Amino acid sequence: MALGLIVSQSNIDAAQAQSAHSAPKIATNQQFLENLGMDSSMDINNIGAVFGHILSELPDRVHVLPTENYYYFRFFQNGVEYAGNIRLAASDRDEGLVHFAYFPAANAGRPEGEMNYKLLSADDGVAIARLSDLSYSIGYQGRTVVFDLNDLSDVTPPADKLADAELYLGPVYDESGIQFYLVYNPLLKIFHYVLNEAQTVPDQLIPASYTDRIVIGRRSGFAFYLDARLDRKILIGVLGANVAINNYYDGPFDQLPDNFNHDKKLQMAIEESDPSTAGLIDRFGYYKSGIGRYLIGPYTQYSKEQELVNFHLCATNPELDESLYYSCFAIQGGGGT
Repeated sequence: MALGLIVSQSNIDAAQAQSAHSAPKIATNQQFLENLGMDSSMDINNIGAVFGHILSELPDRVHVLPTENYYYFRFFQNGVEYAGNIRLAASDRDEGLVHFAYFPAANAGRPEGEMNYKLLSADDGVAIARLSDLSYSIGYQGRTVVFDLNDLSDVTPPADKLADAELYLGPVYDESGIQFYLVYNPLLKIFHYVLNEAQTVPDQLIPASYTDRIVIGRRSGFAFYLDARLDRKILIGVLGANVAINNYYDGPFDQLPDNFNHDKKLQMAIEESDPSTAGLIDRFGYYKSGIGRYLIGPYTQYSKEQELVNFHLCATNPELDESLYYSCFAIQGGGGT
């Protein structure tokens, strides 16, 4: 009997431990206020000092989930919130380069502040070492952190997620935590971000008030159209307010599948969809002139869900040529990011 009680209690303890481990972490207002009110003598304009501080605050090993290889962070400095990122770009990390940027974070009443940016290298005392295809160490002033990039090389959309003639360009892991398949339609010369539902979608998708063919993320504000031809959801909108303050929900345009771009498919798709870019961009879509990156943003920025109704009206228009159906879900145009 006593042994039975011990086993029973052990099971209870194990269940409670597992429950506690899987329960959500909380962030408190107390933590926010204490961080906000903390005095700091760090020279915010000294990029080396800020970079050293960020590395010192990170664990020995971190996992970079977004597919353009940005490791995002935020911190408070004397009452001001700063946002920034460390980026091991696919285009130049093997040259021993790392991009580092931070700036006063935007809010509803004010755009983001002046950018502090530097491409760091051995000349700055920063040592970049390639440990494997998707693992790099960054060392600076005696501190080394390993950055493991997200290996999505096995991610491919099921055949029933692609329309006839569509070309799969690669996986997209957005900083919002939502994953997509980036696809290109060479017949219509348009791009789509198709929701990857083979992975957990960390959001609640709520039907729009006027049609259940449009669903909107309760957390992200991402709006999707339920394709009437295939079992898939196509991104059609992001909240303009999120774009304005440059937060994690500003859309997947800045998370292209760089680590898996081993040929010129992306470049050829961009040049075909927008002939004005021919000869001006590299295989990642960067302008050779250095002005930025071509924007693949075939979705709209909306403020009210009623603004999305035109996607549905187009898709259900009885006079629409059937061959143009998927053009209903792409906003034309692009340019430098």
